[in-house]
Amino acid sequence: MKFDSPFFDRIRVKPDQDRRVRADDAACEWPGCACAATYRAPKGRLREREYWRFCLDHVREYNNSYNYFAGMSDEAIARFQKDAVTGHRPTWKMGFNGKQPDDGRADAGRIHPGLGAASDPFGVFTGLDGQARMRTEQVRGGRMIRNAERKALDALGLESDAKGPDIKARFKLLVKRHHPDANGGDRTCEDKLREIIQAYNYLKSAGFC
Repeated sequence: MKFDSPFFDRIRVKPDQDRRVRADDAACEWPGCACAATYRAPKGRLREREYWRFCLDHVREYNNSYNYFAGMSDEAIARFQKDAVTGHRPTWKMGFNGKQPDDGRADAGRIHPGLGAASDPFGVFTGLDGQARMRTEQVRGGRMIRNAERKALDALGLESDAKGPDIKARFKLLVKRHHPDANGGDRTCEDKLREIIQAYNYLKSAGFC
């Protein structure tokens, strides 16, 4: 509420001015009416911030017949109402960021060029070759390789196209290399050995070997 509102005069000890309607106020702009113009009404579309000055009876009559969309076609009215949902601001489809990609398709599934320099502590995006790439799924003989299977193959130092005999041979080699008996009883490689065994068992259960 504004501080110069007449409603504050009711609670002020001494109103700073008398804001009651005076006899010398402007007359109503309704044709043939000489009453005081105590209300204003908008002049309409394309004349924003312009108002008529009416008395109470005539502002009511004006409001009953007021139509903001007067003179507009049904198509223009529908378009206006649709644009009003977003405040008459431009919008774009999700993922387009206001422009179409060069090949006319959405950028879904593409990787940002600067992703290779991003921190990737869990190795989600970075492959063995150090290039940025999505590691969600890869094709292996018509079958999709999932992240867990790709991680197990990485633990054995194998690519996604490794065959069953290659996996078994690699597993035996790594077990001999990291087993404590082959290292003079040194148990510092037990964690790596455990990781190798778990990876092999998972690949075996998944039908890789």
